[in-house]
Amino acid sequence: QVQLVESGGGLVQPGGSLRLSCAVSGNIFSIDAMGWFRQAPGKQRELVASITSGGITIYADSVKGRFTISRTNAKNTVYLQMNDLKPEDTAVYYCKGSRWSPSYDYWGQGTQVTVSS
Repeated sequence: QVQLVESGGGLVQPGGSLRLSCAVSGNIFSIDAMGWFRQAPGKQRELVASITSGGITIYADSVKGRFTISRTNAKNTVYLQMNDLKPEDTAVYYCKGSRWSPSYDYWGQGTQVTVSS
């Protein structure tokens, strides 16, 4: 089992920055990739960024150049640094841990990010 707990959300003005954290506990070595997803009201949950155990990163086009995903060397914390935030970044942000074989996904409870003046 793996447990994920997000933190760091809040209210920020357009152009501001936030750093989200995802604390990973349990059988962390079973996780092959970590990702951040977000879901705005009335919209589907979408991938924001992901990082594999080998360090390969993927970003949604909408956040490239503004957001950075990273993790600690112990792989027990994953971060999402968000710069130059825009109102359209407003959403609940979720942390996901993925095991590839057998396939299984673990989700955190989410943290609200609101970008507004």
